[in-house]
Amino acid sequence: MTNFTPNEVMTIAAARALRNEDVCFVGIGAPSAACNLARLTHAPDITLIYESGTIGTKPDVLPLSIGDGELCETAVTTVPVAEMFRYWLQGGRITIGFLGAAQIDKFGNINTTVVGDYDQPKVRLPGGGGAPEIAASCGEILITLKQVKRSFVEKIDFVTSLGHGPNGEGREKFGLTTKGPSRLFTDMAIWKPDRKTREFAVTSIHPGVTRQEIEDTVGWPVRFAEDVAETPPPTELELTVLRDLKARTDAVHKGEMKQSKRNSRDG
Repeated sequence: MTNFTPNEVMTIAAARALRNEDVCFVGIGAPSAACNLARLTHAPDITLIYESGTIGTKPDVLPLSIGDGELCETAVTTVPVAEMFRYWLQGGRITIGFLGAAQIDKFGNINTTVVGDYDQPKVRLPGGGGAPEIAASCGEILITLKQVKRSFVEKIDFVTSLGHGPNGEGREKFGLTTKGPSRLFTDMAIWKPDRKTREFAVTSIHPGVTRQEIEDTVGWPVRFAEDVAETPPPTELELTVLRDLKARTDAVHKGEMKQSKRNSRDG
């Protein structure tokens, strides 16, 4: 199985970063796909937590939102949202936070609030939800995002979730002791922050992607690490599991499998 899409490479690369012992706060969309792929392959004991309070959830299909019944039905337990944030998140019990973004800058700061002026925005986005607290309190943050200039901008329009500070001055300035964004996974490359400047640099390029293509899709001068690797291509197992997961998800959300899933659980 040699054919794969850029989105599949991004999801699989992100999934590989997760460990079996991780406790992971999962965002909806690409982060959820990566986390569940890890659970279904190399990290079967990973603990997945969603913002609605579901702990140890093992969804058979990807949820549409944090309120998707699939999460509660397959969780070890469900706790109140207040307990989730105060005891689990702010209590330092979550090792990984997995987030998406609408805009990101070279220091890993995230905008999911507005595009344009805050009072008269071009686009008003869904907002932060729990992302600001996730970015502040999880041990470290992983980010997945399609690489296009409208998302990779020199200066984001609003700092919803703190990365390494507006100018890379560091999280310590804001009283945070957690690691912050440690890796960024796109459909073209893997990025990591420089230890001194905190600016993200390309450390691995996905198969078939050129440096010029990366530079053309980012709104700032791209930095490349001294030794840039090539991302290992997806394995047959990774592709099969991911595609099966996506196929089940599509079928359920189209209503084709709801009755069969219900009958299976009732049986």
